[in-house]
Amino acid sequence: MKIYVDADACPVVRIVEKIAKENKIDVCLLCDTNHVLQSDYSQIKIIGAGADAVDFALINLCQSGDIVVTQDYGVAAMALGKAAYAIHQSGRWYTNDNIDQLLMERHMAKAARRAKSKNHFSGPKKRTMEDDKHFEESFRKLMIHAGE
Repeated sequence: MKIYVDADACPVVRIVEKIAKENKIDVCLLCDTNHVLQSDYSQIKIIGAGADAVDFALINLCQSGDIVVTQDYGVAAMALGKAAYAIHQSGRWYTNDNIDQLLMERHMAKAARRAKSKNHFSGPKKRTMEDDKHFEESFRKLMIHAGE
């Protein structure tokens, strides 16, 4: 098992590394050339900038039984297609039972945004310590589940 993190602006990298280190599991952080990452534990792969370049590199590397940390539903769907596990930075597990619904919701939200003339939206809400705690608990459970 290996853990792959879609690390462009990912707020849970340090939590993933801490838990992986405790369990002696390799981590690979993937980012594009617009981001700078440093790690004393993880392997870092910097992928050329380009639409979805990091996503495709991550999917090409991951294998059955690996864990993928991503907020991108498309990446999660491809990981599930390779029999890998996938988790959102919120702690929500992506599964074969929920991925189709998530992809449909993403599609509908994108269509709604296009239909509106207003092109500026408020960003995601500020991340809290409670969000980090929830992710950590969920990630630990996923690690146990993946190791079974």
